[in-house]
Amino acid sequence: MIDDLEYNTEREHLIIPEYGRHMQKMINYAKSRETKEERNKVSKAIISVMGNLQPHLRDVPDFQHKLWDQLFIMADFELDVDSPYDKPLREELSASPEPLKYPQNFPKYRFYGNNIKTMIDVADTWEEGELKEALVYTIANHMKKCFLNWNKDTVEDDVIFHHLFELSDGKINLKNSGEDLSDSTSLMRSKKKYSSNTSKKTHKKSNSSNRNRKRY
Repeated sequence: MIDDLEYNTEREHLIIPEYGRHMQKMINYAKSRETKEERNKVSKAIISVMGNLQPHLRDVPDFQHKLWDQLFIMADFELDVDSPYDKPLREELSASPEPLKYPQNFPKYRFYGNNIKTMIDVADTWEEGELKEALVYTIANHMKKCFLNWNKDTVEDDVIFHHLFELSDGKINLKNSGEDLSDSTSLMRSKKKYSSNTSKKTHKKSNSSNRNRKRY
């Protein structure tokens, strides 16, 4: 009796294990039928059993199409029957998917970030007026702050205006503007003030959490 035991490692490989070994044996039986009429009859019965195993998918569109495709796949594409749908091809299933196309952004001035170009393009679509002027100067001040994060030294407004003119393809020109941007010291001071407040809050939170901790 021990010699008649079967182990899964010695059995036939299951192509779709979710359906179990008995379903695979039924498909192998359908493949062994001599006449096409008999194979069609057995295949339809197998499709019905496969549908009963997944009743929650009865209302899914193309559910029957999916079952027939799985039938041919489990038959290793060797089952000659009349299917109501196009038979799947082995080459299509074994083909590698096409690589995803990720956006490649290589900005000229990387210290401004990738979003600055989008901001400039949006500003260019606005009508001329006070709102657009305010938006343009806000973008310019943001560019100046980003520049100072990359280079701690002071930066002249003409440099920011030149970069803005270049990134906007010449559509936004502040080179002859008489208004100055925010002072470099104030921009850096606001950043330091924010970072110091954050560190204080973190320190207070850690102290409060340690106050109620049990000590042994």
